[in-house]
Amino acid sequence: MAQPVRHHRNPLSAVSSVFNSDGRAHPVENSFVAATVVLGVVAFITAQFDDLHLVSSWTGLLGILSGAWGQMISATTAERFALIIGLGAAGFGFFLGMANGGLFGGLIG
Repeated sequence: MAQPVRHHRNPLSAVSSVFNSDGRAHPVENSFVAATVVLGVVAFITAQFDDLHLVSSWTGLLGILSGAWGQMISATTAERFALIIGLGAAGFGFFLGMANGGLFGGLIG
């Protein structure tokens, strides 16, 4: 079936049209996607350094929670795809952060 071609003047509208593939705006769902991806990237990068286990474990935990809630309220497949990528990165950062010292690593006890 032929689809109309959409021309976008700025890059944000192109990204918005990818996540809003059903033609309706989803600002809350897209906010959860953005938060999960950003938290996942931060958790993934900081998990590569042993001294940053507090950052990686906390951002990973927050990324997992925001991604789980985003999955429950997501409306399109593109949102779910980006959420799974962010959840994977957040989970990786969370588990490596926990292995290197945990959420409170040395601050309590």
